[in-house]
Amino acid sequence: HSFPTRRSSDLNLSQRSRGTPRIALKLLKRLRDYAQVECANQVNLAICLQALSLLDIDELGLTQADRFLLQVMADKFAGGPVGLSTLAAATNEDEGTIEEVLEPYLLQIGFLQKTPKGRLLTPRGKQHLKTTSK
Repeated sequence: HSFPTRRSSDLNLSQRSRGTPRIALKLLKRLRDYAQVECANQVNLAICLQALSLLDIDELGLTQADRFLLQVMADKFAGGPVGLSTLAAATNEDEGTIEEVLEPYLLQIGFLQKTPKGRLLTPRGKQHLKTTSK
């Protein structure tokens, strides 16, 4: 079944989907579900922003798990360097999840840097934490 969307919501969704069609489709399904619960007949920008806020996905597409990883690096390790196993223990996250799910996008957008001594939180990553902390 087709569910109408507005161009503004499409653009916002695409910006938060990390350039990944799989993520865009997943988010679109969540937006559609939210719109239906709210009895909206289409996904407009307001519905889009409300749903993404509830999903805790920021304007760059970072999830709560992404921001938590960055925050732990900043708070507990002064930005690094920090090794993978230490980071996994500090975040209570599996090493594989960090390496395969969380890190790739954070590296791609320049929020993390891998060095021989461990992972470093970049100035861009620190700045994003400052602007998104509540």
